[in-house]
This record gives sequence, C-alpha cells and structure tokens, in this order.
Amino acid sequence: MKSITKTKWQIILLLILGRVLPLHAQQINPTKNNQMKTTAIHYNNIKVNDLNIFYREAGPKDAPVILLLHGYPTSSFMFRKLIPILATQYRVIAPDLPGFGFSDAPDHTKYSYTFDNLAKAMQGFIDNLKLKRFAVYIFDYGAPTGLRLALANPEKITGIISQNGNAYEEGLSTAWNPIQKAWNDPSQENKDALKAFVSLDMVKFQYETGVTDKSLIEPEAYTFDKHILDLPGHADIQVDLMVDYKSNVVLYPKFQAYFRDKKPKLLAVWGKNDPFFLPAGAEAYKRDNPNAKVKFYDTGHFALETHAQEIGADILDFMKDLPK
Repeated sequence: MKSITKTKWQIILLLILGRVLPLHAQQINPTKNNQMKTTAIHYNNIKVNDLNIFYREAGPKDAPVILLLHGYPTSSFMFRKLIPILATQYRVIAPDLPGFGFSDAPDHTKYSYTFDNLAKAMQGFIDNLKLKRFAVYIFDYGAPTGLRLALANPEKITGIISQNGNAYEEGLSTAWNPIQKAWNDPSQENKDALKAFVSLDMVKFQYETGVTDKSLIEPEAYTFDKHILDLPGHADIQVDLMVDYKSNVVLYPKFQAYFRDKKPKLLAVWGKNDPFFLPAGAEAYKRDNPNAKVKFYDTGHFALETHAQEIGADILDFMKDLPK
C-alpha cells in the first residue's frame, strides 16, 4: 500500500497554509474566536478494507452530514473553498477515493480500479464512520460512485447535490470519443492513447476551458493534481478507470429508475461550459425527478474554482428543506 510521504505532506501543508487559511477569513466574518471554531478543518485517516482512506472533516459533530465526493483528476482538495462555507451549519466530510490524493493507491496489478470497487471503498468508509444519514455531493467520478451508494443505501440519503455529476447519456460530450473508443476496443494501443489525458496540458484544459477569467484558477490545484498523476503507477490507475467508465453508462438506467422511484431532493449545480458534461445532463434530472432543481453557472468543469461562494450559498439554501 502507498503511504503518505514526507514530501507530499510538505506540499499539502504549503497549499493549506498558503491559500486555504486566508480564504477562511474571506468567506466567513463572525468573531475571531467563533471563526476558529466553525472553520477548522481536520485531516484524518481511516482504515477501510485494508486501504488507508484520507479525509477532511469540518463542522459540528452533531450537525446533519454532507458527504463530498470528488472526481478526476483531483481529490478532496477541490473542496477547500466550499468546506468552510458549509461547515458553518453542517458536518462536512470529504474523502479521497482510492488512487487519488492522500488515500492509498495500490498498484493496478494488485487492486482492481473499477467504479464498483471505488463504491465498495466508500461503503466501507461510511460504515466505519457510522454515518446513518447524509446528503451527498457528487462531482465527475464522484457521481457514479455516489449514486452506487444511493442505490445500496436509499434510506441514508437525505438529498443529492450534483455538480457536473452526470447520469444521462445526453450529458456526455464528444470529448468522450477517445475514451469510448477504448470502451469498445480495450486494446493496448487504445489504452495507451488514454495516457494523454494525464498530461499537464489536459489537466489544465479541464480547469480552464469555459472559464472567462482564468486568473481565478489557483495554480496549486492543477499542480497538485499533476504531482499525484506523476507518481509511479498512477497513469495506469487512471487508464483503468477511464476504460471502466463504461460500467457507469450501463448503470444509467438504474440510476434514473432510482430518481423516479425514490424522488430524492436533488440540486444540480452545473458549470454550463463544461467540455465533458453538457448542460443536457443537468436538465435530464428533471425528467425523472420532479424534486430536481437545476442551476447553471457561467464557468467550466471545476465550477468551485470560480463560483464557490455562489454554489455554497445555493447549497445552504437547498439543505434547509432536506429531511434530517
């Protein structure tokens, strides 16, 4: 299993101290003592099925829970701006999926990187933390992972926040064509071609495309993502998950049936200029779930980079009406 190295801890400490702590002061303006109580973020690890899972946690222990599930190629670090906003009223928990961030990343020849296994790891995570009820924020890869949790634990889900978290085929853009080619023919040649997606240019493409003011994007975000992607074996991990993404599309009808049958309270907060997940994927939620609300923002895939304040405020408003 991969351990958290000294170098990686130094990087994250610099990131946290350099950017996140100043953001707390900007986002929340109560008394100084109260600010420290409401915005302190704890960085924890828990053992799940022989894997070390790293997670961030903030907010009152007895408050309703919001589980934040990140996507590719990032980690719970993507929620650094959102957590202080939500933690004023809620217990916020943001894990790193296996193979991402500071969680264990076993070699892909020893651990099968599939979305079923990501969901199994998150099932063990919520079981070990004894989470009985929670709202789930799903983004990118976090969507099929979180929706698998919803299918397996419908009684636990108080609501769903989907931030560019797709569950409909019409939400997939043509940017998926090279990946779909590998779904249909997972030859070594097609799989090797997918390694282009872990290049710095492609990582920055995901952050910058559709963003009007690119100066709002913190370079720490894509730099940290690229650092993790460059670790030994991580490119193979990501190729395995890209190929397995087909399993999510196969499950779309089951996800949609869940929306129709359970009708969970659902808020879709969507960067409308996302090059991978189209606005049609957000609108489609309303077709199956009359409780779905959809809001678009003039930004790209990583909407929290530019619109954390607006999205955070909309989530807080949405959470008021959820069952406890």
